Amino acid sequence: MSTPMTGSVPPDHPALTGSLEEGRLGGASSPVLEEPVLSVRDLNIVYEVGEGVHAVKDASFTLRRGEILGLAGESGCGKTTLAYGLNQLHRPPARITSGAVTFHDRTDGSEVDVLALEGAALRTFRWSKVAMVFQGAMNSLNPVLNVRAQLADVLTTHRPQMDRAERRRRGEELLELVGVERSRIDAFPHELSGGMRQRVMIAMALALDPQLMIMDEPTTALDVVVQREILQEVLRLRKELGFAVVFITHDLPMLLEISDRIAVMKAGRIVEIETAENLYFEPKDPYTQRLLGSFPSLTGEAGDFVRAGFGEAQHAAPHSDREATA
Repeated sequence: MSTPMTGSVPPDHPALTGSLEEGRLGGASSPVLEEPVLSVRDLNIVYEVGEGVHAVKDASFTLRRGEILGLAGESGCGKTTLAYGLNQLHRPPARITSGAVTFHDRTDGSEVDVLALEGAALRTFRWSKVAMVFQGAMNSLNPVLNVRAQLADVLTTHRPQMDRAERRRRGEELLELVGVERSRIDAFPHELSGGMRQRVMIAMALALDPQLMIMDEPTTALDVVVQREILQEVLRLRKELGFAVVFITHDLPMLLEISDRIAVMKAGRIVEIETAENLYFEPKDPYTQRLLGSFPSLTGEAGDFVRAGFGEAQHAAPHSDREATA
């Protein structure tokens, strides 16, 4: 879905202006606040198999309220493992060995030590404060239950005071919120397209008005048109509801379009974290440069993907293209 990039960057390129309808994030209309919603410090996660696999190493970052943080890297670099650590979704043999995850609650101003939560407190925290759209989400719906029953399950568990009519009404509101007709609430998953199933999963994650959404490759297996529609919905909802997003994918050009900041992971470490614009023009880590260079151009020779700031032609004057297109 993303436009390939070359060393000569047009002024209207998504990396500068954004091509989604909501416009470039972080601009004048950005809903991002300086107030933090999540702080991660020196997080380490190990899979205790054999001699042990150190999957996440000293990960640290602060997520601002309303911000979209892109998490990029090759398969197996630890992106999903890190995401699971943000709300204790790991199962053995995975174990968080050290570090801190602090959630800054907008509701009462409290600071929640996420790694200290357990039992009922942890179950309440999940979905109501931090929700997650899992990898392969469109196949996560139960095939023998209709949409109404699956949305109601979240509300029954976390909002037991709601009666059946209220749960149905809330389910219809959620479907309408993500661009699905209310009448589809009685449909079964096999009666929905892939994009509609993905929207239902996003609706389910939004059911309890979370302050943070973790989205693990939510557009995988969707065609490029539907991908764009889903991304537009995420941006619209983020702007309307004010939640922050951790968006995980290996598609770095996509993240350049939708993210306020991007964290690049390699072998369990965050090797670089920067704004989308700075990462595009001035990637500092060699791995980030190679990752950006792995996306081919639709024009020129095969492998001709010269990037502003570190290609041979621009190496001597890394700011020239940026200044020309500012």
